[in-house]
Amino acid sequence: MAKKFAIIASKGTLDGGYPPFILASTAAALGYEVKIFFTFYGLQLLRKDLNPKVSPLGNPAMPMPIPVPSIIQVIPGLEWFATWMMKRKLKQKGVASIEELREICIDSGVELIACQMTVDLFDFKQTDFIDGITSGGAATFLEFSSEADTTLYI
Repeated sequence: MAKKFAIIASKGTLDGGYPPFILASTAAALGYEVKIFFTFYGLQLLRKDLNPKVSPLGNPAMPMPIPVPSIIQVIPGLEWFATWMMKRKLKQKGVASIEELREICIDSGVELIACQMTVDLFDFKQTDFIDGITSGGAATFLEFSSEADTTLYI
């Protein structure tokens, strides 16, 4: 019987999008049965028009080329710069994009579950999302996660 790995993805930022897809694809490659439940802002990671950003605001651990005081982080354009810098660094290091990791997860049999309550809350349509996902509520996910060997909230 395969081990079960459950992930709750609640962040839709560039830096928040990598952990669930990296962990899920790795677990699937190791033979785990994997399900990711995308809720609230994490639901953004399932959209067709994926364009996640990273913000230095409230992210003191983000390495910057020069120290940036918190008050400066609210300046317009700094989020764009931080996103550009992160995407550039990921590309330089040969790290797969979130879109690529998401596709690897689908191809590996990871079940991507869109939280139906969040879909309704934010007035999303099924056409907003990529193919290959399922919808479900908290009860659907809890049934799986209650039997999982590992459950993570990211």
